[in-house]
Amino acid sequence: MMDPSKYHVGYYPVGQQYRKWVEKDHIEKAPVWCSVDMRDGNQSLVIPMSLEEKLEYYRVLLDVGFKEIEVGFPAASRTEYDFLRMLIDKHMIPEDVTIQVLTQCREHIIRKTFDACKGAPCAIIHFYNSVSVAQREQVFQKSKEEIKQIAVDGARLVKRLAAEYEGNFRFEYSPESFTGTEPEYALEVCNAVLDVLEPSEHNNVIINLPVTVEMSMPHVYASQVEYISENIKYREHVTLSVHPHNDRGTGVADTELALLAGADRVEGTLFGNGERTGNVDIITLALNMYSHGVDPKLNFSDMNHLVEKYEKCTRMHVYERAPYAGSLVFAAFSGSHQDAIAKGMRYRAAHQLHEWTVPYIPIDPEDIGRTYDADVIRVNSQSGKGGIGYMLEQGFGYNPPSGMKEAFSYLCKSISDREHKELKPDEVLAIFEEHYLNIKGDIEVTSLDFMRGHHDVRIRLTFVRDGKATEMEAEGNGTLNAVNSALREFTGENYTLQVFTQHSMQGQGSRSVAASYIGLQREDGRMFWGAGTDTDVIAANTKALLSAFANMKKEGAE
Repeated sequence: MMDPSKYHVGYYPVGQQYRKWVEKDHIEKAPVWCSVDMRDGNQSLVIPMSLEEKLEYYRVLLDVGFKEIEVGFPAASRTEYDFLRMLIDKHMIPEDVTIQVLTQCREHIIRKTFDACKGAPCAIIHFYNSVSVAQREQVFQKSKEEIKQIAVDGARLVKRLAAEYEGNFRFEYSPESFTGTEPEYALEVCNAVLDVLEPSEHNNVIINLPVTVEMSMPHVYASQVEYISENIKYREHVTLSVHPHNDRGTGVADTELALLAGADRVEGTLFGNGERTGNVDIITLALNMYSHGVDPKLNFSDMNHLVEKYEKCTRMHVYERAPYAGSLVFAAFSGSHQDAIAKGMRYRAAHQLHEWTVPYIPIDPEDIGRTYDADVIRVNSQSGKGGIGYMLEQGFGYNPPSGMKEAFSYLCKSISDREHKELKPDEVLAIFEEHYLNIKGDIEVTSLDFMRGHHDVRIRLTFVRDGKATEMEAEGNGTLNAVNSALREFTGENYTLQVFTQHSMQGQGSRSVAASYIGLQREDGRMFWGAGTDTDVIAANTKALLSAFANMKKEGAE
C-alpha cells in the first residue's frame, strides 16, 4: 500500500537571490563534455564490458568528438587497470584528449590510481567523498569537520603524488551526494579542497556537483549550482561541472538549467546509461542545443552506427522512443501528422528553405543519418492519405491525385489492420502495383492508330476480349477521350471519366517514363481508380484507363 507520509523533503534550497538563471532563455554555447560511459556507465551493466569491448567503445567516443573521457576506476578491477595501462603504454590517447579516472578519498586507492596513470600525457584525477546528511549520519557516522578533513587529506595526497609521478595531471573534486547536502556546507568543503590545490592560470581545477540522486525539481538544483558558482573561491580558475543522474526522470532539465546557472562542464553518457535510472543523456542534451542553432561540438551524424555499437558493447537496448536516437522518434503513423509533415516537406522544397520548420519534427532526420522514407512516414492502420501519398512520391516517384490517395490509404489501412502489422515502404508499393498499376483485366488494346479528323482526334484501335479481337473507330477532343469513347461503346458500360492526371518519372538512363492516373465514376457516384506507366504517354494513359475499368468491373462482379 502506498504511504506518502514516510517521505519528506530531503534537499536544501538556497536563497531567492540565486535565481538569475531564470532570466536566460537558451544555452549560448556547448559546455565541456566528459563521457563517463566507460566508468559510471560500465559499472551499471549487468555484464561490464571486456577489455576488447572497452577499446571498441573508446574509439566510438573519440569518433563522436569527446575531448574528456572517464575511462574507469582503475583501483576497482584488473580490467579497469589493464585498460588504462594499455591506453598509455600503446600511445592510444590523442594529443587533444584527456583521460579521466575516478578514486575515493582513501590513501591506498589513490596510490593505486596513480600507479595506473603513470606516464599519462594528460589525465584528470577525479577524487570524491560523500558529504550528504544521510551519508554523514548513517554510513560514516562522522561530524562535518571529520568529513571535510577526508576531502582535504585526499586533496593533499593527490597534489603530492602528482608531483612525484611521471605524467601530466589535473584535479577534479566531487562532493558526492551534493543534492542531499546543505549548500553552505558543500561550499565549505569545496573551498577547503581548493585552498589545498591552489587553482591558478596554469592549474585549472574542476569542481563537480553531482546529482548523485535526484531529490528536487530541476529549478532547485539550478539555484544550488548558481549559489556555488557565485561563492566558490578561485572562480576564474575553476571549471564548474555537473554530473546529473535521472532518478526523477528530469536529468536533462537539471543539466540544462544548471548550464544557465553557471555550470561550464557536463559529465554524462550516451543514451543515458548509468546506475538506477541512468546518467543524463548527452545525446539528448547535445541535440537539444543543436535544435536551437548551437553547435554542440559533438558529431552525431550517424546515429544508427552509434546505436549499433552501443547495443553491441553494453548489451543494452536503445528505447524506440528515446529522444533523437530511438528508431521511432521521427515516425509518424497518425494521418493528420503525416499530412502536415508531407505538406511541410513540399513547402520547404518549393520555397528552397534553409531553415528547418517542418511540423512535428524538431530536427532534420538526415542530419543524424536517418531517412525520410524509412524513418519519418510509417504506415499502419492509423495512417492517412498524406503520409501514404508522400511515401509513394518520395520513395518511388508516384504522385496520384488526392482522391486516389485517399482510396489507396483506406486500402493500406485495412490491410494493416487485418494483418495487425506496420507496412514497410516496399509493401506499400506492392499493394499499389497489385491493385492499381497496369492491371490486366479481361480487355486489352493491341493496336492504336491515329487518323486525321475534322476538328477532333480520330483513332482506330483493336480491343481483345477472351481471345476475340474487335476493331473500332472513335473520335474525341483528345486521344484519351477518343479511347474512352471507344471503350464505352465496346462494353456498353455507363460511367464518366471524372479524373485524369499525369506526370513524368525518371526511368533507366535518359529515358523518361510517363505515369497516368484515372478515376472513373459510376452513376451511383462511386469512384474507381487505375494507374498506368509507359515510355509512351498515350500507352500510359490507355493502361491507366483499362486499370480503372478493370477495378470497376471487379467491384461489380463482387
